[in-house]
Amino acid sequence: MEERGLIAPETETEASDRYRELGAAAQTVTRETAKAMAFDREEYAERVTGDVVETARDALFASLLTVSVGTYEEFESFREANPDLDVRENGSAQVDNAVWHVVPFADTVVAATFQNEPEAAVATLRRIVHGRYYSGVV
Repeated sequence: MEERGLIAPETETEASDRYRELGAAAQTVTRETAKAMAFDREEYAERVTGDVVETARDALFASLLTVSVGTYEEFESFREANPDLDVRENGSAQVDNAVWHVVPFADTVVAATFQNEPEAAVATLRRIVHGRYYSGVV
């Protein structure tokens, strides 16, 4: 099993704080991307809205969430070792691998199963977790 990511908030407040801290980075990424696309000042002002920067912040936050990547058996062992967590599993138990993320303030572990393509599974899980658990608190 391996862990990927940098953010594993324990509380809603910690999640909100980490999200807020990414505001400047989201603005910088958005500005530099617009610069690379050769936006002039007028186009930048017209197209790079607050919603665009907020989307960048959402994507940054989600992409930095800590996710465990392992075999389905490792995920089952994790579940057995953490019986108090509500399990939200996406996918099929008939595959070899799983990715999972614990949302402590919701007493939940969210998982996605996969056969191949761990990067895609990690990205999918992060989007699911952000949308279902973090977007409402950040």
